[in-house]
Amino acid sequence: MARHPTARAMIPTCAWFALSCITLTCRAEVVDATAPVRVTPDALASSEYESSPTFSSDGNEVYFFRADSGYRRYRLLTSRCVDGRWTPPVAPSFARADASEADPALSADGRWLYYVSARADPAGERLDIWRVQRKSGGAWGEPERLPEPVNSAASQLLPRPQPDGRLLFGSSRPGGMGQGDIYLATPGKDGAWTVENMGAPISTSANEYEAELSRDGRVLVTVANRGTTSHLYVYDRHGTTWRERGRVPARTDVFQVGPLLSPDGRRLLFSQADGAERSGEWFLSELEPRGDAGWPSRCGARNR
Repeated sequence: MARHPTARAMIPTCAWFALSCITLTCRAEVVDATAPVRVTPDALASSEYESSPTFSSDGNEVYFFRADSGYRRYRLLTSRCVDGRWTPPVAPSFARADASEADPALSADGRWLYYVSARADPAGERLDIWRVQRKSGGAWGEPERLPEPVNSAASQLLPRPQPDGRLLFGSSRPGGMGQGDIYLATPGKDGAWTVENMGAPISTSANEYEAELSRDGRVLVTVANRGTTSHLYVYDRHGTTWRERGRVPARTDVFQVGPLLSPDGRRLLFSQADGAERSGEWFLSELEPRGDAGWPSRCGARNR
């Protein structure tokens, strides 16, 4: 099976790239923040790649995906905080064991969970956006594939539902500005969707394929491959325009994916490689001072 698009062109780079990035080659300034800290709870970590967590509003439920070392298969997993500890992760009821599925995201009210799945592609490679609704008793219903133009003949990645009902995601569909772009989908009253490219400077001639937007709509983080591997870039909204703040400080020799902003937009959770025994872990970066010290979930913090 082909690699998940979030892993394409992200092979760890050689030492000369790291050196050139430190000197003059990188396009963006590095965000003025402390170095990221690994925060994956031990109960959720493994020798594989854990990425793209999403938490319930009370912090007692988490969904994420786990990829094998070759990025050939992606599995959705969930865990609950019970007595101050995360339970062993298991596949959610709606997950398909015979298809790659990744990038879960809970809506602000917790009633919907969006994710990507290859279940509709006979070749098992194209990732479409699906969503599933939580029933009144707490169980999940049957998942549904979102219609075109949200989905396309290309893969879609990291769907992020917004408080106003819109959906942010990345796609390599034809007609974009580069290898991949960031899109915003708006649902209509008739059930139809309209999709717009976020445009410059969010989408460029490079490969932007994941994005996260703060709840107040003022901070946006993208995953972009601007040359050799992919990194995180922060943007601030000024009126109706976006301005790039800089690159999130992280390793330059490996890629970063799965950005998740804290509700106040001051903290950023993401995944990157962390040694040979743990191929992918969650890291926390302070984008601004005085961020919410209780985020992500205190349950996870007690089990680090």
